[in-house]
Amino acid sequence: MTLTRATLALIVVFGALAACSKPESDSPFAPGVAQTGASVDAALVGHRLISAGEHELAIKAFSRAALEDGLTSEILLGLGSAYLGLGRVGQAEQLLRDAVAKDESSPEAWNNLGVTLMEQGEIAEAEQMFRRAYALDNGESDSIRDNLRLALAKQENSVYAEAEEQDYKLVRRGSNDYLIRSIP
Repeated sequence: MTLTRATLALIVVFGALAACSKPESDSPFAPGVAQTGASVDAALVGHRLISAGEHELAIKAFSRAALEDGLTSEILLGLGSAYLGLGRVGQAEQLLRDAVAKDESSPEAWNNLGVTLMEQGEIAEAEQMFRRAYALDNGESDSIRDNLRLALAKQENSVYAEAEEQDYKLVRRGSNDYLIRSIP
């Protein structure tokens, strides 16, 4: 029986120790910001969010990064890429032009700027951007090469079609009344 009492005593002691290891607060809310922990790089978070397709959250992450580091070429490139992912081509173009102005050696910035120009129908200028990106990348990126090929193909096919003769004529009848008639 002495063994049983000793076992029982150990169980009581371990139970008491387990009860003492409760969290400091029984609050149902999330803990606050850890004052001793290092923060994660906001630009890295932004790049990961773009990869995940979360472009709006990426814009917020890059904005936080801009507050910490300023508008570097990497942050401008990230913001421009996020806006491009959202289809905001005009905003993306300006940010990417600023990124290229700050760092002319970034093939990603030149490529993304070319994509924005292609979206706007500026095929000749987009081709030049893709050529620069391809040269800076030493031809290693398949996506840049494919974008350049697409721009070259679109530029070759952008000739004006010959004027077609119309067999119809628009005839005005009254102040706001029009009629389409065939030409005899």
